[in-house]
Amino acid sequence: MSPNSAVNGAKSQPREVNDTPTCDPSHLFECSRVGDIQTQVLNTAKAQRMAEFFSLLGDANRLRLLSVLAKQELCVCDLAQALRMSESAVSHQLRALRAMRLVSYRKVGRQVFYSLLDRHVLELYQAVTEHLDEAD
Repeated sequence: MSPNSAVNGAKSQPREVNDTPTCDPSHLFECSRVGDIQTQVLNTAKAQRMAEFFSLLGDANRLRLLSVLAKQELCVCDLAQALRMSESAVSHQLRALRAMRLVSYRKVGRQVFYSLLDRHVLELYQAVTEHLDEAD
């Protein structure tokens, strides 16, 4: 809903996509580059997968889990103790993180140890942390 429709109580209508350039003649150069830009736009399917990925990271407990796993590999009971969460809650969050391929596990006897899946996950975590630290 657009800001104006919220004020007026009217529902916004979807805009029609028009492929005909409507640029002001002074912007012809910029309009001619739109075709080049369109080839670089993220496709809808990948955008949806990325949205689901980032949505998963929108949970504070999952981010806390990642913060610990960014430092070292741990089992569920150690993660639960470190985060002051129940083992059940930690296991639930780990399942979601495994489903999105953010964490992996290895078994040693009956023990299961969790770690970040690969360097990309670690780099993403570190980049966001660094970005937020710079803003402070």
